[in-house]
Amino acid sequence: MSSTIDVVTMGNAKAGTVELAPAVFDVPVRPHLFHAEVRRQLAVRRAGTHSTKNRHAVSGGGTKPWRQKGTGRARQGSIRSPQWAGGGVVFGPVPRSYEHALPKKVRRAALRGALTQRAREGALVVVDSLELEAIKTRRMAEVLQGLGLAGQGVLIVLDAPNPNVERSARNLPGVGVLRAEGLNVYDVLRHPKLLLTRAALAAVSGRLAGKEGAA
Repeated sequence: MSSTIDVVTMGNAKAGTVELAPAVFDVPVRPHLFHAEVRRQLAVRRAGTHSTKNRHAVSGGGTKPWRQKGTGRARQGSIRSPQWAGGGVVFGPVPRSYEHALPKKVRRAALRGALTQRAREGALVVVDSLELEAIKTRRMAEVLQGLGLAGQGVLIVLDAPNPNVERSARNLPGVGVLRAEGLNVYDVLRHPKLLLTRAALAAVSGRLAGKEGAA
């Protein structure tokens, strides 16, 4: 099944149409894949810098606090044992990575499903080009308002670095900017609307409509 979508200018005038690749924008939507991929993405972002000291890392306690026998008290080997105040921690957290693997096939299927869902919701807007003469947040807000996207969560997808657009949009609440190669499930799902340039749409389709497209 093939479908087309209108391409508009920055002034919201129709500039033609473009076909949406069925292998990317018309696939089964599987929410469990969204969960798996978002969980993986958030796990990668965890710092994992938490740390505690066990009894060997805590300073002090090099000698027995009292002799082994004859005191009437329980035997103790060190005042830095876990049962002592200021002692080491048993099985405490240590620096680690929370990253876990997910097959590339599954990750691509999740992203295609997320894009399909947005396409079915009518949440895709394709603009012929997106260029600003200077870094102006107000100008970026005007462009989004003209496209009917003001006040909404919008993910802008570009095909190449564009400092003027990227820096103009970064202070707008709910607006994110990504390049086509960095498009991911988490950002697609957390923004109700997608604004893609024509070149970015072609780049995304080329990236996801390859051999894994049937997965």
